[in-house]
Amino acid sequence: MGQQFNPSRVRVPGPLAPFAPGFVVELAGQGYRPKSAVQQLRLMAHLSRWLDGEGLEVAGLTAPVVEAFVAVRRNAGYTTLYSGRAMGRLLAYLRALGLVGPLEAAVTLTAGEELIERYRSYLLVERGLAVVTVVDYVSHVRRFIAGRTVDGALDLESLQARDVTAFVVAQCPGRSRVWGKHLVCALRSLLRFLHVTGVLGESLIAAVPSVAGWRLTGLPRGLEPAQVRSVLASCGRGTANGRRDFAMLTLLARMGLRAGELAALELEDLDWRAGEIVVRGKGDRQERLPLPADVGSAVVGYLRCDRPATAEGRNVFVRVRPPHRGLTGGGVTQVVAAAGRRAGVGVIYAHRLRHTAATEMLRAGVPLGEIGQVLRHRRLQTTAIYAKVDREALRSLARPWPQGGAS
Repeated sequence: MGQQFNPSRVRVPGPLAPFAPGFVVELAGQGYRPKSAVQQLRLMAHLSRWLDGEGLEVAGLTAPVVEAFVAVRRNAGYTTLYSGRAMGRLLAYLRALGLVGPLEAAVTLTAGEELIERYRSYLLVERGLAVVTVVDYVSHVRRFIAGRTVDGALDLESLQARDVTAFVVAQCPGRSRVWGKHLVCALRSLLRFLHVTGVLGESLIAAVPSVAGWRLTGLPRGLEPAQVRSVLASCGRGTANGRRDFAMLTLLARMGLRAGELAALELEDLDWRAGEIVVRGKGDRQERLPLPADVGSAVVGYLRCDRPATAEGRNVFVRVRPPHRGLTGGGVTQVVAAAGRRAGVGVIYAHRLRHTAATEMLRAGVPLGEIGQVLRHRRLQTTAIYAKVDREALRSLARPWPQGGAS
C-alpha cells in the first residue's frame, strides 16, 4: 500500500487527534478501501483543524456547528464529502464513542440508515458488545436492510419467514463457512432487535437457517521450520521497528498467542524472576505459562533499547510512530501479514503462527493434552484437530492395503 493511500499516515491535529487511530480500525473493519479510508481521514483532519480554529472541543459538535462546517467546506472548494450526509460515517463513529449526541438536524438519514443507527446503539448500549463485534454485525445486516428498501422507503411490515430464509440462501453460495456463520448470527441479532422494539409483531429468528459445519473437518496449516526462519529473518533487527516485530513474531510462533492476547500483554505480565508470562485470554481468563529463554531474550532486547520512553500505558508492544499507544489486535495482524509478504510466504496471520507452534510441539513429541494447556484450549476436542497433522502416528493406525490380484 503506497503512502498516498495509507489512512494511518493521515495526520489529524486538534481535538479529534486521539480518536483517529480508532477511526482507521473502524473503517478497515467496515471494508473501506484504502483510498476511501484516506478521504474519510482527511475529512476528519479538516473538521479537527476547523474545530481547533474556532476554539471548540469535540463535545461542541452540535447540529448547527456541523452545518456551519459543511458550509465552510463547500465554500473552500472541496469537491468530495461536502454535505451533511457525507459526514454520517465520521459522526456515527464519534457518537458510538459517546463524544457527540444525536445530530438529526445536521445529517439526514434514510429510513434504512436510521434503523442501522438505532440497531448499532442497541448493540453498544443494551447488549454491551465490543465495537469490533458491532462493526461486524452492522456490515452483514446492511445487505438485508438494503434488500428491504424500495425508493428510500423501508418495508419491514410485510417481512415473512420465507424472505429471511431466501436471503441467507442467496448470500451464502461462494462464501466461506465462517462468513456464513457471521451472517446468520448477525441476522438473528437484527431480527431479535426488530421484535423487541415492536417493529416485527412476531419473532422470525427461527426462519434463519443454520450454516452447515462439522468439527475437526479442517486441517491446521502451520508454517514449515524454514518458512518460520524466513519470517523472523525478514524483520531486519538493525532497526527499532525490526526488533519490535522480531519479538512479537517470536512470541506468536513459539507460544501460540492470539493477536488479541499479544496486544493485551502488559509489562507486569512478564515475571522475569519466575521465568513466566501471564496471558490474558478469552473470557478474561489469565493463565501463567513458562517463558522460553529465546522468547525472553527477544522481548528483553526490545524493551531495553526500543520501547519508547513516551509510550502511553503499560502495553509491552506499542506503535513505532507517535503517539506511542499500545498496539491493537489489528495492528498485530498487520505486522504478521507484512512479515509474511517480506519473507515470500504470502499473507499470513497470527493464527497461522499459532498453528505452527502447535505442530512444532507435536513433532517434538509433546502430548495433545499439554499442547492444549499451552494453547489455553478449554476442551481437549479443540486440540484434537492437531492429531491430523501427526502423520507418523496416523501411519501406524492405517491398515495395510490388500495384496494379490482380483479373483
